[in-house]
Amino acid sequence: MRLARLCAIILLAWALGFMAFALRLPQPAGEQETEAVVVLTGGAGRVDRGIQVLRDGWARQLFVSGVDHEVKPHEFAAQYKVRSALMACCVTLGFEATDTRSNALETAAWLKAQDIHSLRLVTSDWHMRRAVMELRRAAPRDVEIVEDAVPTRPTWRILFKEYHKLIARAIIGSLGV
Repeated sequence: MRLARLCAIILLAWALGFMAFALRLPQPAGEQETEAVVVLTGGAGRVDRGIQVLRDGWARQLFVSGVDHEVKPHEFAAQYKVRSALMACCVTLGFEATDTRSNALETAAWLKAQDIHSLRLVTSDWHMRRAVMELRRAAPRDVEIVEDAVPTRPTWRILFKEYHKLIARAIIGSLGV
């Protein structure tokens, strides 16, 4: 009987957590200025949002994490209509990351090298919670992170998968891994 109650409580907590996760997705940030904007590749509108933030003067530098090794800086500039002067001064492409955890590690190394203490993180709304969690673990403690979610229309399947990835990383992270 106790086991049945415990299972029911766990199932209820899971269901309520999933509902909150799915119905309260992070939103775009306002016009708050930060030293840098960091974009995690992998979803529509992310890079465009990062470039807009840079052009609007809300950040002085743009770091794009997880760029495919095949992409050349001039190709990136042409695709996103970034002037060469802006590319040269203010845009850094990161080619090492292949997933959210390595995005965080790649970004943390760049933050340390550039001595950056505030950033605007751009990723999809459904991905933001896990991305922030990973980045907070990897980045220096004094770094302020502004969440700037790109609105999407995720399927229930995407939300279901991401919710479970978030739970798994939270559990693994609490174990110190």
